[in-house]
Amino acid sequence: MKEAFKFAFPHTIPIMAGYIFLGIPFGLLAVSQGFSPLFAILMSVIIYSGAIQYAAIDVFLASFNPMNAIILTLMVGARHIFYGIAMLTKFSKLDSKKYYTIFGLTDETFSVLVSIDVPENLSRDWVYFFITLLNQMYWVSGTVIGVLLGSMITINLEGIDFVLTALFITIFVDQWLNSSSKVPALVGILSGLLCLVLFGANNFMIPAMVFILGFFLYRFNKKGVARQ
Repeated sequence: MKEAFKFAFPHTIPIMAGYIFLGIPFGLLAVSQGFSPLFAILMSVIIYSGAIQYAAIDVFLASFNPMNAIILTLMVGARHIFYGIAMLTKFSKLDSKKYYTIFGLTDETFSVLVSIDVPENLSRDWVYFFITLLNQMYWVSGTVIGVLLGSMITINLEGIDFVLTALFITIFVDQWLNSSSKVPALVGILSGLLCLVLFGANNFMIPAMVFILGFFLYRFNKKGVARQ
């Protein structure tokens, strides 16, 4: 277990910087909108989804409409369905720790888990668990710092919600530079743009994800046939 932690930790360092500096503005924003520090921290522990948490602030402040909240959550978090599908083979081999690993499968955690090669002498269960746990600890820590700062000082928060978009762009650029094949990235860009034109800014996410998933399933099946 100790060796698994030592192996997992270095892979989470880039995410540590991003999550702490994303969690801080979330904590600041939540407190500035009248939420209690404890409530903001619990959101990071229980919801643990940056995009949904930022969107939830407006949902909680608006008039009560549970259907809108459900639809918004599904739209914003729809991509996690495809993360889960992509990780089915790896997660099916894990022990009971897989339930927490599934819960904690964020964009950044997925990008790490899908790309690392765990040495045979280490437990894949513990490596995946520690990567997931450390990443959530960074996010919660950033939120705690944010709510503490928000409780003590007044800060102009205009444009602060752009930090999540900035992190996504950074991850994309990093994967583009380090990937031998640019096809997945190009498919993602083109399908996103096409669906944006066809379905509009409010409805393009799920059609784009379906198109991307269909492409990769086709590619996967084609490779399987080629091996046979």
